[in-house]
Amino acid sequence: MLQISKLISQGAGLAPVLVKRAATLELDWDVRQKSRFDATDSLGRQLGVFLPRGTLVRGGDVLIAEDGSMVKVIAAPQAVLRITACTAHGTPFDLTRAAYHLGNRHVPIELKPDHLKIEPDHVLADMLRAMHLTVQEVAEAFEPEGGAYSAGGHSHGPSHTPDAPAVTAMPPAAAHVHGPDCQHDHGHAHAHAAIKPVAIQLHPRKPHNQ
Repeated sequence: MLQISKLISQGAGLAPVLVKRAATLELDWDVRQKSRFDATDSLGRQLGVFLPRGTLVRGGDVLIAEDGSMVKVIAAPQAVLRITACTAHGTPFDLTRAAYHLGNRHVPIELKPDHLKIEPDHVLADMLRAMHLTVQEVAEAFEPEGGAYSAGGHSHGPSHTPDAPAVTAMPPAAAHVHGPDCQHDHGHAHAHAAIKPVAIQLHPRKPHNQ
């Protein structure tokens, strides 16, 4: 079995001609959402895939085997529900509402400008139709959204300012102490704030009228 432990997202940086010649591996979403699985590529080779935990494999990704050979991943068509807005009874905003309700149920969902895709579920299909959406079962590749904190993202933390100039803090001035071993000239003037007397005027307290 050929071991694979490296993935190049969408074949970034690889020569297109090499990717075109590579063996292929057709997988549905049920397998591609796993980081460890066995499969057989288009050349008939048995592959053992061991990727970092949490890695999602997408159609167009390229796997690198231990012998240096490449395997291009193809998202296999599978049964999905294709959800579109009903032009007769609804509006395009209904898709936004549908995505909200599906997200509340933690349903894997593929988002497109004019439609949504989810895995078949007759209960959800009935709910969506009741929301004036058109639901069709089709066989298409399924690429649901990854989590907001999935691998590959970058953090917008407090230091996320790529063009900000570096600021160097100046060290505080050292305290000047006149000790017995002080060798420099003491001819410089030391300013001392003059203390002026302040006159305080007291007013006799008047008794309250009975």
